[in-house]
Amino acid sequence: MNLADLGQHFSDEDEARAYLEKARWPEGPVCPHCGAMKKIYKLTPKAPPAPNPARRDDRKRTLRKGVWKCGACRKQFTVTVGTIFEHSHIPLDKWLLAVHLLCTSKKGSTANDLHRELGVTYKSAWFLERRIRRAISASRLR
Repeated sequence: MNLADLGQHFSDEDEARAYLEKARWPEGPVCPHCGAMKKIYKLTPKAPPAPNPARRDDRKRTLRKGVWKCGACRKQFTVTVGTIFEHSHIPLDKWLLAVHLLCTSKKGSTANDLHRELGVTYKSAWFLERRIRRAISASRLR
């Protein structure tokens, strides 16, 4: 795939998440906490309750997209748990484009290149590049 195809294929975070789920779990989701493959179900957000003017602290608790729950250990997880994408505020579609850019460039890409190409701040681009390069070097050591 070239960059234009990737940009169209991963036009939003939901498509990127679906791609990662299919790539990481080809036979269905696996709990990263206990390793169970059965009794795993996807959590769906409920409709938000009507606002109550009498309550001062009327927080709307919404469920993130792509959250799964294991019936064996009762823990929640997403496809990013245990990966370089974990604990990142950067959308998955930008992560996948950054991985593509770093792995396919002949002379290597810098954080400044990622900053310009992806439209993220330099600090975020540096974070992306550092995590991706660390993952690549760790996989070579194995």
